[in-house]
Amino acid sequence: MSTVVPRKTKELDRVVVRFAGDSGDGMQLTGSRFTTVSSLLGNDTATLPDFPAEIRAPAGTLAGVSAFQVHISDHDILTPGDAPNVLVAMNPAALRANLGLMAPGGTIIVNVDAFDQRSLEKAGYQANPLSDGSLAAFTVYEVPMTSLTMQVGKEAGVKPRDAERSKNFFALGLVSWLYSRPVEPTLAWIAERFGGRPEVAEVNTRAFKAGYHFGETAELFESNYQVRPAPVEPGTYTNVTGNTALAWGLIAAARQAKLPLFLGSYPITPASDILHELSKQKHFGVRTLQAEDEIAGIGAAIGAAFGGALGVTTTSGPGMDLKAEAVGLAVNLELPLVVVDIQRAGPSTGMPTKTEQGDLLQALYGRHGEAPVPVVAAMTPSHCFDVAIEAARIAVTYRTPVILLSDGYLANGAEPWRLPAIEDLPTIEANFATQPNHERADGTAEFWPYLRDPVTLARPWAVPGTPGLEHRIGGLEKQAGSGNVSYDGENHERMVHERAAKLAAVAASIPPVAVDDPDGQGGAPVLVLGWGSTYGAIAAGVRRVRARGLKVAHAHLVHLNPFPPNLGEVLRAYPKVLVPEVNLGQLVKLVRAEFLVDAQPLTKVQGQPFRAREIEEAVLEVLGVAAQSATSEEQE
Repeated sequence: MSTVVPRKTKELDRVVVRFAGDSGDGMQLTGSRFTTVSSLLGNDTATLPDFPAEIRAPAGTLAGVSAFQVHISDHDILTPGDAPNVLVAMNPAALRANLGLMAPGGTIIVNVDAFDQRSLEKAGYQANPLSDGSLAAFTVYEVPMTSLTMQVGKEAGVKPRDAERSKNFFALGLVSWLYSRPVEPTLAWIAERFGGRPEVAEVNTRAFKAGYHFGETAELFESNYQVRPAPVEPGTYTNVTGNTALAWGLIAAARQAKLPLFLGSYPITPASDILHELSKQKHFGVRTLQAEDEIAGIGAAIGAAFGGALGVTTTSGPGMDLKAEAVGLAVNLELPLVVVDIQRAGPSTGMPTKTEQGDLLQALYGRHGEAPVPVVAAMTPSHCFDVAIEAARIAVTYRTPVILLSDGYLANGAEPWRLPAIEDLPTIEANFATQPNHERADGTAEFWPYLRDPVTLARPWAVPGTPGLEHRIGGLEKQAGSGNVSYDGENHERMVHERAAKLAAVAASIPPVAVDDPDGQGGAPVLVLGWGSTYGAIAAGVRRVRARGLKVAHAHLVHLNPFPPNLGEVLRAYPKVLVPEVNLGQLVKLVRAEFLVDAQPLTKVQGQPFRAREIEEAVLEVLGVAAQSATSEEQE
């Protein structure tokens, strides 16, 4: 008589799980639910959604593979992980497309029902990888997800084709058991999400439970695992994507400035979710317009700014091309406007669902004439909230358009975020003009729309209809002070210099760039300088190098135009400067030209963010140290 030995749950400090399948298999939903439950459990999390541009590529092909990677841990982490520990592959194409990301020794859970001859051929396999020995370096678990899901669907009275669609919930249930995730939040979410379709809610619930119980009873796995909660500061937390955080930041900025918020936008990947989120927030005084095109979107936002609102327009790289002339108009009008560019891989349509940092030079110089604008960039998904407020502060205070750079990696990625206290948010003063500000020769008062504040150099902002403040604005050059149309060359030069001088005024209001150097500024032989979404990978790579006992410093830029006033001093304090960018080296060109330092580029344009390992290896090369074996990801 055999004895069943109870399996013991093993403790892990971190794990990286990647769900992969057809674009119609619900991998984004599966990954986001696993992430949400892990966050509720108290883990620190970081995610990397990775999906194709095609709405529905041919089923079973490499072009249609959609994936979602999530890193969960019991400590602070900075990236979605370099290499998945676990790959859940719903078909052969998902296995083939993602196998190269895995480190040897990882775990692969496959939906064995999908590994028929036709599916193998679609994925380009000559032989079945489950039986030809090609996966010998991995631990492979073959699970009949489709057939078991269809079985519970049949019991629920659902047609086989409809039941088969719930196999992603089977996978979610199985991985939830494998990593000791609570089931109640997911069951409650299914009931709420599909409450209007009881039969769908029922089959999804049954599939989720079947996956969970399969892991518990099939004795296929030696054990399951537990990743305990991470220590965090007390407070209220939510799991937030970059686009959602950015939308909330715009709302908070408008409330702090006591202004209505207007978004004029045209849908474009990966910026559309900001429009979706803001359209749901009318109770905060938000008004949204889905315009007929990109030009109409920014035109409406400029009109809203003229009318006394916080005008915002959102887009990605192709839309920035179309908005360029209107951004120049806003520079000339000197009205507050926030232009949000969620960057993606280009040029042209490029790879619309993949990330890139290719629009920095366009943000700084992508307009005709001398039309300087402040540029800020977000570092992490949750930081999108803060940078939205900062962009609005600069726009309103200095009466200027501001370009806010995010990208697809931040926009779709998610992390836990501690909600800030309202009283800790910065105050933004609109300071509308209410009285005439110039005396005519005959002693009567009139309003001049281009007189300047002596500190900010901002012109007065007068709401149309205010008695005595009637005025005209337009794209033609203005006479200094009066705002009358002027073709005088000397006046034009004066106005060009005055608009440019605003950036120096902005620079005086931003904090100095902070340097993470344990030995004090200049104590390390190399400084890694980054901007935008490279923050997590750089910080994690720096941790790894320091874990080797080596010295390296890190500085990260939020303000890209103007630069922080102390940036030149910081750069000149280090013998070597390395600048990682997800482009061909745009920031490195700027700092080399501006500060005459021999900064070295580290570039990547594969539609994917840097991995911490890539930063680590590049820093070691600059230091002249052989990488040999990479540092454990535990250092992240």
